[in-house]
Amino acid sequence: MKMKLPKDYPYIYETHLHTSQGSACGVDTGRGMAKACKAAGYAGIIVTDHNWGGNTAVDKGLPWKEWVNGFVKGYEDAKRAGDEIGLDVFFGYEAGYQGTEFLIYGVDKDFMLAHEELRTASVEEQYFLIHGAGGMVIHAHPFREEYYIPEIRLFPECVDGVEGINATHSNSRSKAHNEKIFDERAIDYARQYNFPMTAGSDIHRTDLLGGGMAFRRRLSSMDDFVRAVLEGEDYLLTNGEKWFTKEGEEIQPDSVLD
Repeated sequence: MKMKLPKDYPYIYETHLHTSQGSACGVDTGRGMAKACKAAGYAGIIVTDHNWGGNTAVDKGLPWKEWVNGFVKGYEDAKRAGDEIGLDVFFGYEAGYQGTEFLIYGVDKDFMLAHEELRTASVEEQYFLIHGAGGMVIHAHPFREEYYIPEIRLFPECVDGVEGINATHSNSRSKAHNEKIFDERAIDYARQYNFPMTAGSDIHRTDLLGGGMAFRRRLSSMDDFVRAVLEGEDYLLTNGEKWFTKEGEEIQPDSVLD
């Protein structure tokens, strides 16, 4: 696929992406994902593999240091490829709590190595740990209904924002979780608490959906992304087919770049 981007928002970032090295549900390697995203027109990606509380591909019984070193291989593979082909590749992860999941942005491998307590942290403890490091916690697909999610649980006091658009819910080419009402409920939830919203594809293979967040400028780092979201910078959300304001209102961009 090749995306058509709004003329005024030419820098699009995939914010929810899995690799086969870090996520047991991932199909393609970090390198493969990076190359596919570059070819599709992404300016950058955030690798968000499943941690020990989710569908991780790394043996949970390993000592902490070994587990972390194994966990980041998908990101590191994607980063090497990104450096070669001109794609920004940033690190994040998806933290799982019995089916409830959070996208963690703004921390890195060194932070994880220094904080083994992450492994046993509650949702509340995770929030304070990530915040203490200047990071951001986003509730991923908060209203998704699936066999691995026993119940819908909301933690408005322990998140900084909400994944309002998840392309697997509303993109017509999605082969999983395809119920647009999941996004509609997430957008309503974000508005209720005045949370910033993110968008991503939750992609696991190189058959891309084209979801993500489009900015007027190129982002310089993961910290830059966190600041842009938390400080209310102008950006658009997309599920790969439709465009939305950062408040979740569907729009038709005035013009697009081929």
